[in-house]
Amino acid sequence: MSGTAILEVKNVSKRFPGTQALAGVSLTVEAGSIHAVVGENGAGKSTLMNIVAGVYQPDEGTIIIGGTPVTIANPYAAQKLGVGFVHQEIALCQHLSVAENIFMSTINDRGSVFVNHKEYRGRAQEFLAAFGASIDPSQRVSTLSISQQQVVEIAKALSMNCRLIILDEPTAALTETETVALFRIVHDLSARGIGILYISHRMREIFEHCDSVTILRDGHLIDTMKTAQTSTSNVVNKMVGRELSELYPAKLSTPADAGEVLLEVRNLASGRDFGGVSFTLHRGEILGFFGLIGAGRSEVVKTICGLQEKTAGEVFLKGEPVHVDSYGEAIDHGMVYLTEDRKTEGLFLGMTLRHNISAIDLRSIARNGFLDARKESSRAEKYKSLLAIRATGIFQKVSSLSGGNQQKVLIGKLLSVQPKILFMDEPTRGIDVGAKSEIHKLLRDLAAQGIGVVMISSELPEIIGLCDRILVMHEGADRGILEGSAATEEAIIRRASGL
Repeated sequence: MSGTAILEVKNVSKRFPGTQALAGVSLTVEAGSIHAVVGENGAGKSTLMNIVAGVYQPDEGTIIIGGTPVTIANPYAAQKLGVGFVHQEIALCQHLSVAENIFMSTINDRGSVFVNHKEYRGRAQEFLAAFGASIDPSQRVSTLSISQQQVVEIAKALSMNCRLIILDEPTAALTETETVALFRIVHDLSARGIGILYISHRMREIFEHCDSVTILRDGHLIDTMKTAQTSTSNVVNKMVGRELSELYPAKLSTPADAGEVLLEVRNLASGRDFGGVSFTLHRGEILGFFGLIGAGRSEVVKTICGLQEKTAGEVFLKGEPVHVDSYGEAIDHGMVYLTEDRKTEGLFLGMTLRHNISAIDLRSIARNGFLDARKESSRAEKYKSLLAIRATGIFQKVSSLSGGNQQKVLIGKLLSVQPKILFMDEPTRGIDVGAKSEIHKLLRDLAAQGIGVVMISSELPEIIGLCDRILVMHEGADRGILEGSAATEEAIIRRASGL
């Protein structure tokens, strides 16, 4: 069946007020192929996928599915045509069960007013078992972790007997084990003749698993290539329209180049989440935290910053013991935390860039209990310029910015308090290669200015490429620090897996 086109997009254009989102884009996905679509945030990937999935209708151009030109009026029509869409943002009904979510679109196809819940729970278990996921089909979705909800999203798409499945950053919230299971299923679907459209910022995934890659930039089609006939650097350069000669800035030459100890943690513990964690953070270095999801990385940082209760251990700042019981106290000590979930915990999406940058420290821009609008604007302009935030101005709502620029706003919010220590939790998750490169450079520049940086990341190439030393965790336990030539992927994964 390979070689038969499942999907053909011909000269599709889409315009929103003030933005040409797509301009004459064409794309072909063959039966049984895994076809990647890449581009920086704002390149048009999501718009194109939403057109194929019936969320938007094109202004111009043709969509052909299985050799027949179609009009896809809505997502339900797309499902009936055999198109499944797994969105990056979780789109499940939180108050319903796992089984009800998986079969929501087909549960009423029989036309009966009665639902055989036992049958649907059994069928849901079959889809979940493919991931090795210990998820109860009768469990409410609201009780699941983000990674478990992503598994349910993917199982929901698989239940529709699709001939084309769109996967938008499907591994962003998955554990290592779930990611391996996902790709096993993706290749199985491909072998059965199902076409896969795969959107990801992770180049390694694309080159390991995808047959072809289409590159978009500023709404235009740049190129479509076989992955076996190109390279990561070629794809990245076409995405950003410029050379990225170095994916990561230079590290410290040796650990001895680091400055004084800013932070020392001894045998820190927080209930059952983690225990016995010890490390030092030096002025000018980037210390990486790596571990599989659930290892306790975020919990360690949250405990240091007063966002979670400390049950044992000591924390020292410049040699002096400190007791931090709230995030406000952490900020007063010069420590700030960038959450991994910028949209629900980090930013006020309905507010402007100006208000977001000021939100963490209103006292410094207030006079007699009232905000000084001039000071607030001045601060916002400073960090918009410093971080090269691409926005129409400081009065633009953060919700309308790309993921990379939203992340820069969140970083600007933290930098506005002049911190001594930055804790960055997945700072580049869900942003494009160009924005990642800018944030990597920014973190190294901040370290060079004497700020201590701790970075949590689930991407091994990023951890190895950017960090001077790497603390590895496994199931709440400190598995030691690796540095230099000892910090290989194999060594890190072995420790993170408890081996």
